[in-house]
Amino acid sequence: MTAVEKFIKTTNSKDIEGALEIFTNDAIINDPSVGSSFDGIDQVRVYVERFFVGYNTTTKLLRTEQITENSVKAYVDFTGDFGHETGYLQFETNGDGLIIRVDADLD
Repeated sequence: MTAVEKFIKTTNSKDIEGALEIFTNDAIINDPSVGSSFDGIDQVRVYVERFFVGYNTTTKLLRTEQITENSVKAYVDFTGDFGHETGYLQFETNGDGLIIRVDADLD
């Protein structure tokens, strides 16, 4: 299972600990749609808790585009208590397959 698939599986099941296991301790999530960057594993936890658990978000993977060996753009469809959003999450992983960075771009 890829990092993208694990991220979607764990966040859809509201498994915060499982989601955190696939990130490095110094991972970054940059999400301009919420006006912030979340730096480090503690902030990644805040992001997952607030935007995936808190908003009861379900993510549907539409397709992926391989950018580099360690970077993939995942086009997604989000639904939850906030309504409906589409866009992409670009994941960068290290040599161990752990997520080091996510850049979000939502419509």
